[in-house]
Amino acid sequence: QVQLVESGGGSVQAGGSLRLSCTASGYTSASNYMGWFRQVPGKEREGLAVIYTGGSATYYADSVKGRFSISQDKAKNTVYLQMNSLKPDDTAMYYCAAHRHCCGDSWFFSLPRNAFDAWGQGTLVTVSS
Repeated sequence: QVQLVESGGGSVQAGGSLRLSCTASGYTSASNYMGWFRQVPGKEREGLAVIYTGGSATYYADSVKGRFSISQDKAKNTVYLQMNSLKPDDTAMYYCAAHRHCCGDSWFFSLPRNAFDAWGQGTLVTVSS
């Protein structure tokens, strides 16, 4: 069974940075898709970034392109989301998710929740002005 454990959320002032981590266990293959979403109460989830763990391909939502960066440490089965120039509008619960086969583009963001192999428990990011 695939499990994802997140860490790294917290409170930061506008303009600051945070790095989120998501460590995967239970995959039999090192080639999967892992990505990040965020959600604010009362709103739909928003896809942010996805990475193909079997290579280095990445894809970003326009809303975070240039500010957020997704990367991985294959030896640690960990994917990171580096968030820079944070704004109060970035305040949300951040989740990582994983899918064995799909996809290194916006389709990843469109998959229904139960299509993913696993979700992280979520980590809260609060950005104050």
